[in-house]
Amino acid sequence: MLEKGIKKTLESKVTEENTAKAMGSGELMVYATPAMIALMEETAYKSVATELDEGCGSVGTRMDVKHIAASPVGMPITCKSELVEVDGRRLVFHVEAFDENGLIGEGTHERFIVVNEKFQNKTDSKLD
Repeated sequence: MLEKGIKKTLESKVTEENTAKAMGSGELMVYATPAMIALMEETAYKSVATELDEGCGSVGTRMDVKHIAASPVGMPITCKSELVEVDGRRLVFHVEAFDENGLIGEGTHERFIVVNEKFQNKTDSKLD
């Protein structure tokens, strides 16, 4: 059973591939907001993955974050997540991202627990 308080930290680095210019979210060679959001999602999902029943996973359903500071190519990025609410299958995380100079982004991320095979089959049926 999942309980509030589960935490996870992941690290990354700003590269040319995850800049706003490369990801199409802007023209500058700075850490892209979509890259920050992807790291936040990864940190949250990995924090609970081993706590879920076999065959289950979680899918992201909501992201409400602020990207408050830019980070240059080469700068290390650290992301932290904490599970702050469990409501049945709904999981709510507080997420934060930092570079070497401090906080660069923060917010709330929501995920839902799913049965992986059932979820995949339902999604794939859209092709029929």
